[in-house]
Amino acid sequence: MGTSAELARYEQRFRRAGLPLFIEDFSPTHDIFTRAAPLLVLVFLAEMLGATSLDWHWWQNLLAAIGGLIALVAGFGLLNRFRDRPFWSLPTRFGIPELAVFVLLPALLPVVTQGQLKQFFGVAIGNLLLVGVVYVVVGYGLIATVIWGVRRLATELANSIASFIRALPLLLVFSLVLFITADMWQVFAGMPTAFIIFSVAAFTLLSTVFLLIRLPREVDAIERDAGSGPPLQRIQRANLSVNLMIRQWMQVLVVSTGVGLFFVAFGLLAISEHIYDQWGVPLGSWSYHITLMNHPLVLSASLIKVSVGIANFTGLYYSIALLTDSTYRAEFLDNVTTELRTLFAARTEYLNLRTTTAPAASADRA
Repeated sequence: MGTSAELARYEQRFRRAGLPLFIEDFSPTHDIFTRAAPLLVLVFLAEMLGATSLDWHWWQNLLAAIGGLIALVAGFGLLNRFRDRPFWSLPTRFGIPELAVFVLLPALLPVVTQGQLKQFFGVAIGNLLLVGVVYVVVGYGLIATVIWGVRRLATELANSIASFIRALPLLLVFSLVLFITADMWQVFAGMPTAFIIFSVAAFTLLSTVFLLIRLPREVDAIERDAGSGPPLQRIQRANLSVNLMIRQWMQVLVVSTGVGLFFVAFGLLAISEHIYDQWGVPLGSWSYHITLMNHPLVLSASLIKVSVGIANFTGLYYSIALLTDSTYRAEFLDNVTTELRTLFAARTEYLNLRTTTAPAASADRA
């Protein structure tokens, strides 16, 4: 006979795997915002400083801060009374009324004390964005997925390095031709650092768009191969897609970092200061001259920029190859499918267990 404790163990397993939406009756008020309540309360209390001003005396700011705190506590106290809870109790559930108070009440403090209407919109929009970030990060298990990735870092690193070694000949053909051309050096060496960072972000976004287009088909295949029990709901499929995306990002990050470090080392050995002069490429904002076995080496800002640029191109290629090239695709998805097969089996056991403990489970989540 199933028990609520057994259900809780299954649900904890789903959370740790970065798949919290596999939990049936997953509720934003119970499972997302209530878990994030300490962060929301901390931000809520910190925003009482919105009632203060740098132009006031310290005692005026102190009184304003105390008044702001009283207003914030009173706002939630009145909401507690409206919810038939004790006035001084902390919220145990964050529904729409609690979130509305969290977003709007601190934003009203600078309006009341200083007439700062622009600050009202800034605070309100900031709080609304925070609510959205909490929903995505906690609701889609991003933290749990990253923690899972850190725990599996050694295995993922070994898989990524093995994939990198197998892909190395093709990657070298793709990358070395670019690396040893003067045009490529002139482009990246003359590019501001902010543009390099922007290009990395743009390529990451481009690969993410490709994944968003491709992943639904892959999720279907994984569910058919590993699935047991009822089909996934749409929101559960979205949770699985986000989980797969983060796993692939981690693998691409390892490969891109390896490529970048390879080209830093290769450029350090192969690109001398004479070649810089011949290509008309500056060393950049900084450079270090090293002597190894009587051979002068140059580590420069331009070398780092070019290596990052090449690694960026290579990472984009590799992220696409993971889902299009049959060899890389099989390696990536076979490992994932093996693990997900056990989670799908656990989900079936969990759903069967819920049928025998539904009343108790509902009472615990109420």
